[in-house]
Amino acid sequence: MSDNKRDQTTHFGFRQVPFGEKSKLVRGVFDSVADSYDLMNDLMSFGVHRLWKHLTIHLSNVRYGERVLDLAGGTGDLTRLFRPRVGDGGEVILADINAAMLRRGRDRLTDEGLIRGVRYVQVDAQYLPFADETFDCVTIGFGLRNVTDKNKALQAMYRVLKPGGRLLILEFSKPKGELFGKFYDFYSFKMLPLMGKLVAGDADSYRYLAESIRVHPDQNTLKGMMAAVGFDRIEYFNLTQGVVAIHRGYKL
Repeated sequence: MSDNKRDQTTHFGFRQVPFGEKSKLVRGVFDSVADSYDLMNDLMSFGVHRLWKHLTIHLSNVRYGERVLDLAGGTGDLTRLFRPRVGDGGEVILADINAAMLRRGRDRLTDEGLIRGVRYVQVDAQYLPFADETFDCVTIGFGLRNVTDKNKALQAMYRVLKPGGRLLILEFSKPKGELFGKFYDFYSFKMLPLMGKLVAGDADSYRYLAESIRVHPDQNTLKGMMAAVGFDRIEYFNLTQGVVAIHRGYKL
């Protein structure tokens, strides 16, 4: 780590932690929740996360023969949807920084018969071990807010995209409307930790989830960050009153 980063701090939820410690803390969160991750996703979103992911696939415009990098791919929801789109002529790489999540994703997709055309790589989104201009599409679903240096990760994603390639970021964002925002705060800070305690035996990880959403850049800020590293034709799509947004940008 460079000297100018060593002494800096960054967000881990509402806490400030040394720059070099965040990835270890995030890893602990996902080690804890890996076994109950899919069930909790369904419970927390009332199943709507499936629709958000289907829309991400639709907006990706991925076609037969393309190569896709699914960052923070976790248990493989997006990879599972991408695989039939790229067909036998393409490839999807399911990548995650967390070994427990990646293992669960690999086991799940293997059990479903998705063996050919999918690879699994444990990577940090800030330091992608792929050559320049490798992928037609990069996605990161519900993972960017956990990255220590988001600008470095966006630069890495830009680098590995081919000209004409696109990045799609599916992430929690800033809800619209004061009344809805109050309900969302109550749900996030009261109900999510309670569900986490009852279902996953871990209230703290789901309290971190709620906090990490609040300190993540809002829709327009993230759009500006994408533009700053070179992405063009950037737009975002608010889902569920802005609880979630899909940002899409192109490398021209």
